[in-house]
Amino acid sequence: MAEKQKAVIIGSGVAGLASAIRLAVLGFEVAVYEKNDYLGGKLSHFGKDGFRFDTGPSLFTQPEYIETLFKLANEPISEYFEYEAMPISCKYFYEDGIIINAFTNTKDFAEEVSLKLGENKEHLIDYLQEAKAVYENIGNIFLNYSLHKFDTLLNAPISKGIKAVKAALLFKTLHQINKSSFKHPHLVQLFDRYATFNGSNPYQAPGMLRLIPHLDNNIGTFYPKGGMIAITNALVALAKKKGVTFKLNSEATKIETKNNQAIGVVVDEKLVPASVIVSNMDVYFTYKYLMGNENKAASILKQERSSSAFIFYWGINKTYPQLELHNIFFTKDYESEFNALFKEFSFYSDPTVYINITSKCEPNLHAPSGKENWFVMVNAPANHGQDWQHYYQLYRKAIIEKLNRLLNTDLENIIEVEEILSPLLIENKTASYMGSLYGTSSNGKMAAFFRHPNFSNSISNLYFVGGSVHPGGGIPLCLQSAAIMSKMIEKDYQLP
Repeated sequence: MAEKQKAVIIGSGVAGLASAIRLAVLGFEVAVYEKNDYLGGKLSHFGKDGFRFDTGPSLFTQPEYIETLFKLANEPISEYFEYEAMPISCKYFYEDGIIINAFTNTKDFAEEVSLKLGENKEHLIDYLQEAKAVYENIGNIFLNYSLHKFDTLLNAPISKGIKAVKAALLFKTLHQINKSSFKHPHLVQLFDRYATFNGSNPYQAPGMLRLIPHLDNNIGTFYPKGGMIAITNALVALAKKKGVTFKLNSEATKIETKNNQAIGVVVDEKLVPASVIVSNMDVYFTYKYLMGNENKAASILKQERSSSAFIFYWGINKTYPQLELHNIFFTKDYESEFNALFKEFSFYSDPTVYINITSKCEPNLHAPSGKENWFVMVNAPANHGQDWQHYYQLYRKAIIEKLNRLLNTDLENIIEVEEILSPLLIENKTASYMGSLYGTSSNGKMAAFFRHPNFSNSISNLYFVGGSVHPGGGIPLCLQSAAIMSKMIEKDYQLP
């Protein structure tokens, strides 16, 4: 029996885990090296004083990408992972007292915006139908194919996609598209928000991003039982079942090359030989620190980094029946907030506040009785060396004042537990350069084409996955980066 070829994966983020499963299914002997003492990258969790918190991504869409991994591995997903559909994708609070429930049933959502905002129901229905069409005809190309290999593009439905592209999607911003689609500014702001799903600015990002609401409002949002960490746990268990080994507290310090070919990874000053190397580390850090290629690293910085986040994990000694799993408290002036994020790289005094509360779905699991676990996040600029300790004080004060006003409460006296995650900590813990949550932003018409490919043009056997490369950040896109990468390997290595 022929000896299995070895594959090394650097980093155990969701893309690294998916890559491990896919390569194991292809017949590789797979080892994952993780510098931290836990798996999952941003998709991890912690507990404190009876409260449990997911540390990173809190929105779960497109569960079919998780299901695909279990089908590939020929394992029953029900033994590893369960999830449920949510009737409301998000609850939106505005400063004038208006509250919008974004129902995942389109007719109910249309009724809601008609009742609360006086918006024509057909405006919403038409918008979401168009979002679906853009996603199915164009989005699927970006999600399922490399944009950097001619032969793979030959297999993509390019002609169908081109026919579906309207000039406005390329030459108008997302905000301009939304402003022309809806009468009420609150609904414009609601759909502008979707630019933040990949760390971008709706006043700069192309109208093509209008496909993102299709995921929330047509396909729906879901809750993984056990919290978001259940995704990591399920993928780790599946990977182990397929023979993948995990090495914690094992930081890769160099990708060894010979004759323009990657031959292994240096860990603890020892070379780990491999036929395939997959980096789930930020591509900037990969080139700068693992390959010592300053010029290539510098070229990556020509692209604008995405936004980051400042996160508060609050254990709340009270329950709020008016809140849902996902909640947004909007700023009055969205454009000024994005100017602060992307042009001034500074704190904004009236930030939009997002609150995720998993104890709404499993109250006895995530918080003590009569209490709630709040994941409170505001968009923050990427790390440019700001005084994050000072920003912590500014953000905390602004968030509490805003929530006290809109919820008619006194948060200061009911916060029992507090932990934070700043852009600087995100950078240090997850090797995300500048703390950018999604690698590069999409604030440009051609941004998607400028993302780094899932392979190296100059070093054979070296591949890349995760939010800093094609197709982008967020759980679904990271999972698809692994799918695109594994298809390349299957072809490159002529696997049956």
